[in-house]
Amino acid sequence: MSRFRFPVLPEGVRLAFAAALACTLGAVFCLVFPVYIIRPFRPQDPTQLAQALTVRGPAPWLSAAAAVAVLLATFLAWQRVRSWIPRILFGLLSLIAVAAAGLTHLNIFEIMFHPYPAPQFAPAGVVAVEAEDKVLSVTIQGETHAYPIRAMGYHHIVNDVVGGSPIAVSYCTLCHTGLVWSRVVDGQTLYFRLAGINNGNALLRDTATSSIWQQSTGQAIFGPLKGRQLALIHSDELSFALWRQEKPTGLVLKSNPEYADQYETKDWDAHIDKYPTVVDTRSSGIAPHELMLGVTVDGSSKAYPVKAILATKLMEDKVGGVPILLLVGPDGSSIRVFRAALSQAPMTFLLPNGADPGQQTRTVRDAETGSQWNFAGCATEGTLAGKCLTPLDAYKDYWFDWMNHHPATKVFRG
Repeated sequence: MSRFRFPVLPEGVRLAFAAALACTLGAVFCLVFPVYIIRPFRPQDPTQLAQALTVRGPAPWLSAAAAVAVLLATFLAWQRVRSWIPRILFGLLSLIAVAAAGLTHLNIFEIMFHPYPAPQFAPAGVVAVEAEDKVLSVTIQGETHAYPIRAMGYHHIVNDVVGGSPIAVSYCTLCHTGLVWSRVVDGQTLYFRLAGINNGNALLRDTATSSIWQQSTGQAIFGPLKGRQLALIHSDELSFALWRQEKPTGLVLKSNPEYADQYETKDWDAHIDKYPTVVDTRSSGIAPHELMLGVTVDGSSKAYPVKAILATKLMEDKVGGVPILLLVGPDGSSIRVFRAALSQAPMTFLLPNGADPGQQTRTVRDAETGSQWNFAGCATEGTLAGKCLTPLDAYKDYWFDWMNHHPATKVFRG
């Protein structure tokens, strides 16, 4: 019985095969390495993340050059050998290299969560949003837009213009964060795309400079704009029913009919609670998926358990020495935060006489004058009628993400 023998190849063909193999591995590395590092439910340290982003930027060009080199080597080898075995091997390398080069052009995160490049809006009365569903609300120069969170949780980011101001409305379901950022940096208007994930929080990429931005902080962590900070735009997270009551002329983001059937379900946060996290919170004694309301005032941060706020309806505290008021809305689920003072002297706020914290209430009163205040932070009755408290930026965040991006934070444990 004759033994199979691999044909003896000329030295030039052997060198061509070695070069083709090296180029194929390079093309595969350009594809696999960034995907392996920047993937959900895997911890990313800054060095690894920077390396992956460094590779991912030029990956389409590097892998394309590698694929061309493999195809050239394959063409030359086919001219010099007649055996089908080396020809098949060269063909396989060509196929792998070309496939890898093609796949580097794909954004897997935007395949999973398609963007909404031309967002459409409509009056509240004509959109299919349930009363208890939450929306992110933005008001600029008298113009108000609302973004249903179940839609935002799928698209993750919507580039919009409200009141003449370009904004990026973002939502990351893995960390429960809805934040709105200005798209203007140094006079240049940026356009953002979903770029990946970093320790459970979404990454955004601007198309002008390909810089990478952290969704929770609005800071560029990689690229030409590294270290730059987006300006935070004040927003409210409200139930749709309450938003519609407060902003009857506002516009609501319409569902994208192409992907509406893939939007988050009503109990999306219950599903997210079952997912693993990659930030170790054991030393804090707080569960990683404990939902917090994060407040930052004058550089000082503090986290408040949302369930505690909802249970008490009203909280007063100090952050960075500034008195603050945390107030639950008449829907029993929306929360706003205000500076608890009209001047230098802090004010004390109370639920109405005889009010049960477990019941919904539409007003609170201040102990100093007995004036009545609504959920918008404005006095409606009493000696201070017409005065309004200053709203403070606050947003919901799972504890693991808030702790990760605010390592010096304090925690309300009352």
